[in-house]
Amino acid sequence: MNRVDYLRISLIDRCNFRCQYCMPEGTDLNYVLQQNLLSQNELLTLLRDVFIPVGFTRFRLTGGEPLIRPGVVDIVRAIASLPQTQDLSMTTNAFLLSGMAQDLYNAGLRRINISLDSLEPETFDKIIGQRGRSRWQQVWNGIQAAYEIGFSPLKLNVVVIPGVNDHEVLELAALSRDREWHIRFIEFMPIGNSELFDNKGWIDSETIRQQVKQRWGLTEAYVKGNGPADVFKIPGAKGTLGFISQMSECFCDRCNRMRLSADGWLRPCLLNEVGQLDLRTALRLGVSTVELRQQVSDLLMLKPEINYKQRDSGTTGTYDRTMSQIGG
Repeated sequence: MNRVDYLRISLIDRCNFRCQYCMPEGTDLNYVLQQNLLSQNELLTLLRDVFIPVGFTRFRLTGGEPLIRPGVVDIVRAIASLPQTQDLSMTTNAFLLSGMAQDLYNAGLRRINISLDSLEPETFDKIIGQRGRSRWQQVWNGIQAAYEIGFSPLKLNVVVIPGVNDHEVLELAALSRDREWHIRFIEFMPIGNSELFDNKGWIDSETIRQQVKQRWGLTEAYVKGNGPADVFKIPGAKGTLGFISQMSECFCDRCNRMRLSADGWLRPCLLNEVGQLDLRTALRLGVSTVELRQQVSDLLMLKPEINYKQRDSGTTGTYDRTMSQIGG
């Protein structure tokens, strides 16, 4: 069992995209009210007095879309300034990134993951649920801005959906050849849109690896990160290719993370809700951080058992929250 020292922090459950695999058209979402979001002070209190003392030192900011959270640059600066923070990263759709990248970098953010499911504007807009003016170019501008400013490693996340963007695998993989970009192919999961999953199915990582290997060859590689990707590279490439195989290759035994939702729920597993703690309500009721620290510590002790049961069950969860509400 890996040491659990990595916390994914959802800053907001809202998003300015409506991706097919996350928030399909027609989905009725009950967003968290502004007053029920963890405030910046509450989040920092939890980090300083609860999570860091029990061993968390690596943090990723997610959403929804974290860049639409008011005060996000201040939040980045505050977390980066904590002396115990060993690693701080963010996952974003990059739509707002070109105008914010420099401020985020100056605030202390150094690593960033960007969702880019297609290089074809029409396909991209279809995936994100966009009608009217295309959003692809603005996302591409955000990626370029992050690269030029110096975010490293710069990772591009691709959810591969059969019949939608699987024909672009080689073109997306080729982005890693001439630039130090790290492309991560993610198996499609039935969270948020089980109907699409049932209709389209999913493509396993090994099939994608073989496509790339037959075209260019592949060698094992390494890139800094906290996630479960198996990393390779095209020989001679500046960047790498990562494969996240949560459907075909269970990695529960290697899980090193917990998730803190935008409204303060701590969850030890992406795929089930066993053992979750409502930290926001506890804080607002005056429960001491000493008591909360003990509760989190106890949950950490239970996580190996939760991971084991999840691995043994072979299921992908039984809840109705979308990926944006989970925090990715």
